[in-house]
Amino acid sequence: MYLSRFLSLHTLWVTVSSVMQHYPSVWGHYDVCKTQIYTEEGKVWDYMACQPEARDMIKYVKVTLDPPDITCGDPPETFCAMGNPYMCNNECDASTQELAHPPELMFDLEGRHPSTFWQSTTWKDYPKPLHVNITLSWNKTIELTDNIVITFESGRPDQMILEKSLDYGRTWQPYQYYATDCLDAFHMDPKSVRDLSQHTVLEIICTEEYSTGYMTNSKIIHFEIKDRFAFFAGPRLHNMASLYGQLDTTKKLRDFFTITDLRIRLLRPATGEIYVDEQHLARYFYAISDIRVFGRCKCNLHATGCKEENKRLLCECEHNTTGPDCGKCKKNYQGRPWSPGSYLPIPKGTANICIPSISSIGTNVCDNELLHCQNGGTCINNVRCQCPPAYTGILCEKLRCEREPGGCGRSSAPRGPGGLRPLLPLLPALLAARAR
Repeated sequence: MYLSRFLSLHTLWVTVSSVMQHYPSVWGHYDVCKTQIYTEEGKVWDYMACQPEARDMIKYVKVTLDPPDITCGDPPETFCAMGNPYMCNNECDASTQELAHPPELMFDLEGRHPSTFWQSTTWKDYPKPLHVNITLSWNKTIELTDNIVITFESGRPDQMILEKSLDYGRTWQPYQYYATDCLDAFHMDPKSVRDLSQHTVLEIICTEEYSTGYMTNSKIIHFEIKDRFAFFAGPRLHNMASLYGQLDTTKKLRDFFTITDLRIRLLRPATGEIYVDEQHLARYFYAISDIRVFGRCKCNLHATGCKEENKRLLCECEHNTTGPDCGKCKKNYQGRPWSPGSYLPIPKGTANICIPSISSIGTNVCDNELLHCQNGGTCINNVRCQCPPAYTGILCEKLRCEREPGGCGRSSAPRGPGGLRPLLPLLPALLAARAR
């Protein structure tokens, strides 16, 4: 029995191992920036594209409301029950914790009963529009990795726009329109993400499928990130290599999933009917119990970590890069223009590391000016010499056979203009001249 159980476990392990061997090449997690490998020259760094893990970005968000006094409770007011719009004996009072509904309750832990939520004032100034802007800011560039999900407690609004900013709120672009009647509200034909394709994935649509009124099982609004990923990666996102390839080569697609800020523009509360009941305006308001935004810090494929410092997210940059998004080369590492990393080739990508500046190069690297690779060696990125088979050393100045028992014999040592030995006494002077 034990033998058969062992064989079964062994078979399972072999199967899982086989799958896992292929898994990185399909997904390409990019969770390592560099690793040491052994070459004929010894241990060297092998650099790879890398990025932080996705996380719940709401933990780091700052929220602002416009108008700032739109939250209910100051002064206290009554509103109608969400399940029964004619039961209007509920109270919102900002001075009492149990009756207050401040903005932070959009982001607290859910699962408690009754649920907690932010709530606006009621539509007491009808027919003046009840407009609210909710702005979510990160002070950091974020790459979205999952659906944006907004849960309403008041019924989903009749009209709403989700907007994004890529420049910290200076300019805004629509992400998606939501309405019970798209043609009437925004002069757009209604669509869903299922109507899109690879070629139209960037189209800004108006959808009616998230705009019903007071139905208790219809509280959630989505902005579908994963459904858009699926146009490239397949229905279950098994072919992430294809998606990464598209993101790598199509800047507009990459920017579409990148934000610094989100703005929820609430334009008309849920009415559940064509006409507003002016005798019961306390029925109409906005209430949000939860907002979810999953993504990762954008680090231009130069970091696997992102830390919070002084209430600001910063990439923990590798590849000799620096800046909040690893968007520039470190001092003395500007030997070529900065470039983001690349997802390609899958699965390791290309690091595009920053290399030392000519002015900072020391004796451990070549520059093809004062410190040539000797004996036919080739200078690679000013970082190392690639030597012919017979030679080794920092500048290919040594015969490889000198390391072997018995050596090479005196006649084999490099001489004349092709060798390094005539230059060795001059190295200090050459380096001092270059420093000047």
